[in-house]
Amino acid sequence: MTRAIFLVIFCAVWLAGVPQAGALEFSADQITKINGHSRKANIYYRDEMWRLEHHDLGPVNVTIVRKDKQVMWLLLSRMKHFKTVPYDPDQAPKVAERMDGEITREEIGTEVLDGHPTTLYQVTVQRGDRTDVYYQWLATDIRFPLKLAKKDGSWIVEYRHVKLRPTSDFLFQLPLNFQPLEEFDRGTEKKPPQQAM
Repeated sequence: MTRAIFLVIFCAVWLAGVPQAGALEFSADQITKINGHSRKANIYYRDEMWRLEHHDLGPVNVTIVRKDKQVMWLLLSRMKHFKTVPYDPDQAPKVAERMDGEITREEIGTEVLDGHPTTLYQVTVQRGDRTDVYYQWLATDIRFPLKLAKKDGSWIVEYRHVKLRPTSDFLFQLPLNFQPLEEFDRGTEKKPPQQAM
């Protein structure tokens, strides 16, 4: 009897410690620097979808990406309109421990970022005939890349206040009262002038 109880407890503990493949869900502050220009957004992420709430001024203040539907929705909240554009895989956050196309990984050192111990790696990635080299700061306690930078410094993305937790389905849906921007554009097109009779 005790052996059966031990076996049940062992299996329960083992299953609880096994991460579910492809089940990454988190929220964080995302800071992106491209050629010296910095942008900040809140990101809510689930494997096939993510939502960016942009902090910079501009017409688009929310982007919802639905990889599962192969679309991106650009929300113009002040106008209550949205624009649908095709999904762009280059825009996907690089939040996996291993990078797509990774061919080499070399440990460089350690550092503490945003309160998390990290291991700094130099990672070489091959995409087609192009090779890129990145620095990746991987948090060892949560197994999450808190910072990623191209070696030449032209592109850096950093995640702060990372919370690994479930995200609501609501975040990845279009708001009910938003209209497609295409309909708005059609309604404002100038009609051809009518000929006088």
